[in-house]
Amino acid sequence: MTKALLLIDIQNGFCPGGNLPVADGDKVVPVANVLMASGRYTLVVASQDWHPANHGSFASQHPGKAPFEMGELSGKPQVMWPDHCVQGTRDADFHPALDTAAIDYVQKKGQDPAVDSYSAFRDNDRSALTGLDTYLKENGVNELDIMGLATDYCVKFSALDAVDMLPGATVRFIEDGSRGIDPEGVKAAIAEMKASGIEVVRSTDIIV
Repeated sequence: MTKALLLIDIQNGFCPGGNLPVADGDKVVPVANVLMASGRYTLVVASQDWHPANHGSFASQHPGKAPFEMGELSGKPQVMWPDHCVQGTRDADFHPALDTAAIDYVQKKGQDPAVDSYSAFRDNDRSALTGLDTYLKENGVNELDIMGLATDYCVKFSALDAVDMLPGATVRFIEDGSRGIDPEGVKAAIAEMKASGIEVVRSTDIIV
């Protein structure tokens, strides 16, 4: 069995003090570090939101729109986000306490200004692939544990895509290694993941 850990968007932008902070987002960092140091995983992969400054999901690109309002991007409904994780800025950097030396591969996402990309595997239109599925398949990954930020968006969509794009692989969601934006959204996301066959675990289930 080739086991991999996928860390979703553990970046300054999604932690306290960032441009799109998730409540207690920084609390996932120690969980990630402990798991990476556990020796359980053959591979550690991290996704990184990496937006151009003119990304179409930013409210700033839509006159009259405020962050968190609904709008449109390329003719489809789109949450208008604050400018966040802009390429080359501190906001886009991994959290400074994250042990990045233990990460084997970084998958950037969200670089096309015309479409948002929650999943680490493909954009929201499900048309352009990041190549992460190919990387994991080439490395023989058949067990994938996923955690990070935010549960109800990028973590959920990455986990669902992992089930879809890595046939036969076991996919697990690490609940205590993740934080979400909206409590009701988190509940719905966990229910959706469970319904797709994703096991919900805690880090203490993994490190015994």
